[in-house]
Amino acid sequence: MNLTAQDEIAVYVEGVRLALAGLPPATRDELLEDLPEHLAEVLAEGGGSLTDRLGPPEAYAAELSASAGFATAGQPTSRYAAVTGRAARHRARISQTVQRADVRVGPILGYAKASEFLVLLRPAWWVLRGYLAAMAIAFMFDGNSRLGLMPRLGGDDFAAVLLLALGILGSIWLGRRGTPARKWPRRALRLATVYLVFFALIGFFEVDSAAQRDGYNEVGYSGWNEFTGVRDVYVYDGDGRLISGVQLYDQDGNPIRLGEPYCDDPTSGMSVPSRTLGYPHCPEAAPYHPGDPSAVTPPTPDTSTPSAPATSPNASAPAASSADSPSKPPAPAGGAQTPAAKDPVDSAKPSVPARVG
Repeated sequence: MNLTAQDEIAVYVEGVRLALAGLPPATRDELLEDLPEHLAEVLAEGGGSLTDRLGPPEAYAAELSASAGFATAGQPTSRYAAVTGRAARHRARISQTVQRADVRVGPILGYAKASEFLVLLRPAWWVLRGYLAAMAIAFMFDGNSRLGLMPRLGGDDFAAVLLLALGILGSIWLGRRGTPARKWPRRALRLATVYLVFFALIGFFEVDSAAQRDGYNEVGYSGWNEFTGVRDVYVYDGDGRLISGVQLYDQDGNPIRLGEPYCDDPTSGMSVPSRTLGYPHCPEAAPYHPGDPSAVTPPTPDTSTPSAPATSPNASAPAASSADSPSKPPAPAGGAQTPAAKDPVDSAKPSVPARVG
């Protein structure tokens, strides 16, 4: 008997129980005591669903109560009983739809029914259910921690492994016991399964978004520096001419990025991407242009050898002292006097300029 058959039996028994709501609890439990085993035998014989073989749960409950001597007890005696009866009929229809889908999907998977393939996956589901249960327990007791691959409690790895082992072993133990026959344990198990499925979906998207956020770290700088408001860089040569296409690098060869590669369009007033490579991004917005007074470069010092001052043509050569040699030729009148070689002693004496007569 597969999982679908067990669910069909449970739904049918619940419908009969609700239809017998007017009977005393002890009598109702006595009538339903052997009903699951009887329904299992009916399903094993084949020939359709329980509703097809036995009719709706309300009709079967009426026959059951009539056979026990309660001819009027099978009819719903209150509004609540009518509502629960309709709910049971809806569940029966859903069960029939699932059965038809089971038969149609089975050949796609290579089996007569899809439930036969799902039965083979039961051990894997038990392990996954135990893992999800351990993760849910860790999240409830330590909600401040981020979801990961292990159910850590306070960051303790040993506690994570222990909790994971207990969750998986407990789930396998519950799976081997089968679906509970009693109503409330069966409902509790189903509600827990639904909760774990939703927890798995939410946890999956949470871990995925956290992995995307951890792909990069955004660095923020507090405070202010002299380059905070820099939008563009303009480089000028020694003659005050603007240089275009400049690339900036630091001492390690890493590029220096300052400003943003956008320019203000004077026509529309909107920011448009720059069309230049390197700095400046917006040459037309340069603060200085060739010819501006503020762009004049300071004069450079003249490093050439200073020339000797020209001698006046009317100036005469210094007169020879008494210690000069008599062999010196006289200076030509009216012209620049050619300097003659002097002795080291004479060079130290001050010369007296000659008068022009």
